[in-house]
Amino acid sequence: MEEFQGPEPGFCENPRSLELNQRRWWISVFFCGFLIFVGDSLVMLLLNFYYVQDNRSDSDQDRQYKGTWTQALIQNAAFPILIPLFFIFPSPKPNLETVSNQTNNGWFRVLSLYVSLGVLVSVYSKLYALAKLYVGWGILVSTQLILTSLFSAFINRLKFNRWIIISIILTLAADFFGGPAFAGTPDEDESDAYDIKAWLILIFPTLAFSLSLCLMQLGFDKVLVKTKRYGNKKVFRMVLEMQICVSFIATLICTVGLFASGEFKELKGDSERFKRGKTYYILSLVGLALSWQVWTVGLLGLVLLVSGLFADVVHMCASPVVALLVVLAFNFKDDDFGWQRRGALLGAVLALASYFYSLYKTKRKETAELKKRENNNSEA
Repeated sequence: MEEFQGPEPGFCENPRSLELNQRRWWISVFFCGFLIFVGDSLVMLLLNFYYVQDNRSDSDQDRQYKGTWTQALIQNAAFPILIPLFFIFPSPKPNLETVSNQTNNGWFRVLSLYVSLGVLVSVYSKLYALAKLYVGWGILVSTQLILTSLFSAFINRLKFNRWIIISIILTLAADFFGGPAFAGTPDEDESDAYDIKAWLILIFPTLAFSLSLCLMQLGFDKVLVKTKRYGNKKVFRMVLEMQICVSFIATLICTVGLFASGEFKELKGDSERFKRGKTYYILSLVGLALSWQVWTVGLLGLVLLVSGLFADVVHMCASPVVALLVVLAFNFKDDDFGWQRRGALLGAVLALASYFYSLYKTKRKETAELKKRENNNSEA
C-alpha cells in the first residue's frame, strides 16, 4: 500500500511492471473499501449502543439534542494514532530542484488547503451530530450523494458514463430501502421533527461533507501532487498527512465549541446517567473515536485512488450491511431484515459492481494506451 500509482504517463515501463502496478492499485482500492465497511459498521453499532445506554429517546427534548459538540469532537480527536503510521510508511524522494522553486508558494497552498478542509470537517461533524437527532440517519446520506455528484461534475470535472449513473441510482435506492435503524432518531410524534430548522440542519452538513470530499480530491491532484514533495506519485502517506492535519484543525475548532457552549459541564452527568456505568461510557467514546479514524482513512484512500464520488458510493453501499449488523446486535421494535433490506443489499452489490466495471474499463483503456506508446517507442 506504499505506492498507489505508477509513473507518470510520459514514462514507459515493461508489461510485468505495468501489471504489478495495476494489481497494487486494485488491492489498495479493495483495502480502502474494506476500511470503510468496517468503520461504518463499528460507528453505527457504537452510536446505537451509546444512545440506547444514554436513554435519549425517553428524555425531554432539551436533552435529546444536546451532546453534539462532544460527538463532533470524538469524530476527529483520535488522529494521533495515525502519527506513528505516518512515519512508518516511507516517503519517495522528492524532486529537490522542483521543491526548492515551489517551497514558499507550495507550503502556503498546502496550509490553506488543510485549514479550509479542517473548518469544513468541523462544520459537518457538528451539524451531522445534530441533524441525525432531528431527521434521522437515512435521509442524510441520500442527500449527500446527490450533492457529491453535482460537486464532482463541476469541481472535479468528473466524466459520467452510464455505469456510474446506474451505480448512483442503485446506491440511492439501496440506501433508501436498506438504511440501518438509529436509536437517536426522533419519534414520529415530535411536532418539529421536519420544520424549517430541521431542513436547514439537514442541508448544511450534507453540503459541507460533499464539498469537502470534492475539495480533498482537488487537493490531492492539484496541491499535494503538484508540489512534488512526494515525487510524481500518489502514496498512502498523503492520506495520513491530510487526515492528521485536517483532523487537528477540526479538533481545535470542536474543542473551542465544546467549552464555549458550556457543553463540557454536561460530560459528568452523561457518564453518570449511562446505564452500563462510567467504564462503558468511556469505552464507547474511545471505540467511536477509533472507528471514525478507520472510516476516514478508508474514505480518503478512495478519494486519492479514484474520486470523492466513488468514496461516497462505497460509503452508502455499506448501509444494508450495517443494517443487518444492527438487527443482529439490537432488539429494536419493528426492526428486522425483511425483503426490502434484502433487495437493498442486492442493489448495493449491483451498484458496486457497476462502478467497479466502469473502473475496470478505464484501467484497461489506460493499460492499452501505455502498451501502445511503449511499442511505438521501441519501434522508433
